[in-house]
Amino acid sequence: MARTSPAEPVLRVEKPGLLTAIQDLGRPGHRKFGVPPSGAMDRFALAAANRLVGNPDGAAGLECALNGPVLLALQPCLVAVTGADFTPCVNGAEVPLWTGVYLAAGERLSFSGRRWGARCYVAVAGGLAGARWLGSLATYLLVEKGGFAGRTLEAGDTLALAGPAPRPLIAGRHLSRRLLPVYGRAPALAAVPGPHHARLDRASRTSLWKSPFEVSRDADRMGFRLQGPQLQLRGAELLSIGLTAGAVQLPIGGQPILLMADHQTAGGYPVILGVTRAALPLAAQLLPGEQLTFRESSVSEAQDEWRRLRAALDLIA
Repeated sequence: MARTSPAEPVLRVEKPGLLTAIQDLGRPGHRKFGVPPSGAMDRFALAAANRLVGNPDGAAGLECALNGPVLLALQPCLVAVTGADFTPCVNGAEVPLWTGVYLAAGERLSFSGRRWGARCYVAVAGGLAGARWLGSLATYLLVEKGGFAGRTLEAGDTLALAGPAPRPLIAGRHLSRRLLPVYGRAPALAAVPGPHHARLDRASRTSLWKSPFEVSRDADRMGFRLQGPQLQLRGAELLSIGLTAGAVQLPIGGQPILLMADHQTAGGYPVILGVTRAALPLAAQLLPGEQLTFRESSVSEAQDEWRRLRAALDLIA
């Protein structure tokens, strides 16, 4: 099969979808300067898409929220779609998720409708080129940096490869559904007690672990405000502390906030939980109006769950 040379346009955006942007696995190491890691909300899905087309886990691909784009292949290429099911199609015929799919020049990748989930990911063999900022191609919309000129895609944009495909373009590699995170409705997010968990009164601790919470309309890549039972805290006000994705803060109003990829890097609200790394892909697929619960986990259990997910990626051959 023919290969596309680096920097040569490989895909043209005919329709951009509602919120499609270039993302990789983020820019760690800059939170002390107030810069969040950003990157894919569902990091497992992006890493899996990259493995399926032979890329390194952190190669840049597309994160598509709520629906998907229409992409015209300008050159032969190998793609994989993972994460949410927006019914991916090639020339109108449905193709499987979590599988490498070959596109001939002139063929179109489109999405005919959302079945579940909030975000899907498209990887292309060779990875996507983009504007690198602080070592990453991840799009950080708040400051218009990274990715495609720091913005979401628009009709007429052309996407180029970052480099040659690292393997021959062999379609059909797939990841079994039994190896995926336990995506689904009302997920139980594994979490460890946070540094201020003990400040909750007894009734609030019970409610935190036993009651459902709903994702409110105030939900974006920075974080999700949750609606549920009123939680009460004891103790004095706090100084600001460093924050990370997965931290669950509790403001004065008593309704928690789950921080996501573009989270603020410091804050003074108490942190009552830390959602585990293996559970964040489940949270990333939630939409406003959907529910979640929290499931208590130990640190060692959380580490084991993440190792199992990582091991699943190693089975892609």
